[in-house]
Amino acid sequence: MTLFSNNGRPRVKICGLQTTEEIEGAVRAGADALGFNFCPSSKRFLSPESTLPLLSTLLLLPRRVTRVAVVVNPTPTELQFLLASRAFDTVQFHGDESPEFCRDSGFPVWIKAIRTSSYEFIERQVRSFQTPYLLLDADSPSGAYGGTGTLINLSIAKRVIHAFPHKRFLLAGGLRPENVRQAISVVHPFAVDVASGVEDKLGRKAVEKIQALIKATREV
Repeated sequence: MTLFSNNGRPRVKICGLQTTEEIEGAVRAGADALGFNFCPSSKRFLSPESTLPLLSTLLLLPRRVTRVAVVVNPTPTELQFLLASRAFDTVQFHGDESPEFCRDSGFPVWIKAIRTSSYEFIERQVRSFQTPYLLLDADSPSGAYGGTGTLINLSIAKRVIHAFPHKRFLLAGGLRPENVRQAISVVHPFAVDVASGVEDKLGRKAVEKIQALIKATREV
């Protein structure tokens, strides 16, 4: 199974969507993938109950749009809910999950997020997790599992992507319309993953920012 449409350009994943309006706006703007956060500590958290009204929208999305459930150290019960809903194409493990846990999740293809604390740490992680899709995220000083707006270390990310050309790396951490073009030019990732960088002051996804971000990725 292959994730993301094969369009020959850096793909764009918009993460932390919470409403039907945000979903529809991101799709209209041209997002390749949508991420939904099931981590209770996140301000973008979706509980199974709050997800139910969104399921019909998710199930009717165009096939070109990859639907991603983002989890942090989930229980087997939580994974079973995501699988049974049939609303998600894949799961993104953003916590301290082991390679074995990810492999046995029930999803045939999955994404593993890795913090860019050091090249040596990332190298060990890449070799441990047997998946084509890996997300490089900023190493937050607070220890938060992503979504903080902290800018990723581009030099480390570039070195990792160069060392593992057979992997498909998603780049995350502090990306926004104003800097995503430079990040892509330096790192050359398979995709970029953005949450806070396309939000307004109230923390809601802003369609005009998503449009600006996608436009910038296409100008590289």
